[in-house]
Amino acid sequence: MDKKNVVKIGIIGLGPRAETLLASIFAMPGEVEVSALCDIAEKPIEKMREVFARNQVKFPTVYRNHKDLLADKNVQAVLIPTGWNSHLQIARDALAAGKYAGIEVGGASSVEELWQLVHAAESTGVGCMMLENCCYGRNELLTMNLARQGLFGELVHCSCGYEHDIRYELSSANAGRTEREKHNLCRNGELYPTHGLGPIAKILRINRGNRFLTLTSTASKAVGFAADAEATGRGRIRYNQGDVITTVIKCANGETITMTHSVSLPRPYSRDCRVQGTRGLWLEERNGIFIEGMSKTEEKLDAAGNPYFEHSWDNVEDYYEKFEHPIWRNNPVIGGHGGMDSLALKAFFDAVRNNSQTPIDVYDIAAWMSVTALSEQSVAMGSMPVAFPDFTNGKWVNRYDTVNSAWSLDEVVEDCSE
Repeated sequence: MDKKNVVKIGIIGLGPRAETLLASIFAMPGEVEVSALCDIAEKPIEKMREVFARNQVKFPTVYRNHKDLLADKNVQAVLIPTGWNSHLQIARDALAAGKYAGIEVGGASSVEELWQLVHAAESTGVGCMMLENCCYGRNELLTMNLARQGLFGELVHCSCGYEHDIRYELSSANAGRTEREKHNLCRNGELYPTHGLGPIAKILRINRGNRFLTLTSTASKAVGFAADAEATGRGRIRYNQGDVITTVIKCANGETITMTHSVSLPRPYSRDCRVQGTRGLWLEERNGIFIEGMSKTEEKLDAAGNPYFEHSWDNVEDYYEKFEHPIWRNNPVIGGHGGMDSLALKAFFDAVRNNSQTPIDVYDIAAWMSVTALSEQSVAMGSMPVAFPDFTNGKWVNRYDTVNSAWSLDEVVEDCSE
């Protein structure tokens, strides 16, 4: 790649997530130059020296204050893998400084901080993207391709979630000190919405001819983390976060979405995705697809001799050859999270390189992250419905072609080769 097309970035926040991002960045040599790093602590900076040395990459300029990094003229864009309570503020500062901002996932603490981010992006015209890697998951993109081709018919209902046993994180040496534990101690709602909701929102064209209208959230009792704390010798600790949070979202075009958040009970990992329409569905938990007229259906007779139809699942893998999304078909699988990290980063860097809109934009960020704050309100009010703000101020009605690139998550663009 021509040197003038190399994107120069800074990374603010040098914890474990920064290391994962760097693994993907180092796997795409010649595309990105890490020009600056920032952290308030010395230990993560010293660890980064080891990481860069091990990968034989020149060590960048180091800053202790993110505003000093944002003043660096050698930085075009920043990645912000900081904690949940800081990355939105840093992103606003980045936009004000004219730098593209790539923020990590999580839920918002308030709707107001999301409005501030939206206003910053609108006033500066600079792109801000959530690095929601699950939007670039293989099966999520395959399902989008099937949906865009109309094979599921008219979409009716979706589900998604984040069901992940993270008790080990809270009973480790860092117990009591991680930001994630503090949120589970003090809050009660859908704390981690975007891994499941991001791909579903894109498939349903949220903010592009459709939008979230209302949600209700219900919390179960909170005993999972407390039981684990007692079993691991940490004593009796009261967590506010319910073990299972169930959220139902109603969309402007009539679709419904059911979300499940559960991180304190034993179970295998799942994002619990489902996309269902009038002709068929994808069900992640089953690793299956059923499409009427394509999948196997047998006519049988019941005990009384009455005919009925018995449908059979297809394996998702059976659809790869014919319906693989171009982004997966034309790009090598490299980097973290099974290749999803590198695809999300490539999409972000492509927008920076071309000074164009990001595939996941500030309105997406606001809509998806607002679920946390709204969910908390609904739980606190006994599962009462709560209305979503329209962060687009009505623009969603006519926003259809927001990204005209091969990395689009709105439409399926055939040529995604470098």
